[in-house]
Amino acid sequence: MPVVIGAKPDSGFDDPIGMLKDCHRRIESFLGILFQVCRRARGRALSGEERHAVESALRYFAQSGPRHNEDEEQSVFPRLRASGPSGTTEEVERLEAEHHEATAHHDEAALLYAKWIANGSLGDEDENRLLLRTGQLQSLYEEHIRIEEEVVFPRAAALFNQQTLGEIGGEFKARRNT
Repeated sequence: MPVVIGAKPDSGFDDPIGMLKDCHRRIESFLGILFQVCRRARGRALSGEERHAVESALRYFAQSGPRHNEDEEQSVFPRLRASGPSGTTEEVERLEAEHHEATAHHDEAALLYAKWIANGSLGDEDENRLLLRTGQLQSLYEEHIRIEEEVVFPRAAALFNQQTLGEIGGEFKARRNT
């Protein structure tokens, strides 16, 4: 990602909740790219710039998306279930289900974009499916991120002490070193 003067630097392993929020900003940015390219390039081949942007977004979702889900599902959510109020379980189960739903949409969008790049164009049906998938992803993530950032992450920050946050950050770091 380009450096933006005056922007908040990304959080480190000492702030795992901040890391998850930083990832959300990247998710929103890359989803915006996929959706906009799909809308603007209908009926034609992708330009070199569009192709590069799409490939970067798809690479991000293929590599970082699963790790983000693992960070939540293996490090944050189990601790919330163990120490949180009863409502946490339903919210966490919903978020985990949405991770699986998003993966299915991402997989189809990636296949359609690969087809577009390889063939130089998509038929109307595939264009419509790609626009539908990218729109569904934006809608899904908008609500998903809102729930995490307004409900789940504040709850985690209130429940987890510095030692627990340190353990979570260590787990995040270990996932990136393997």
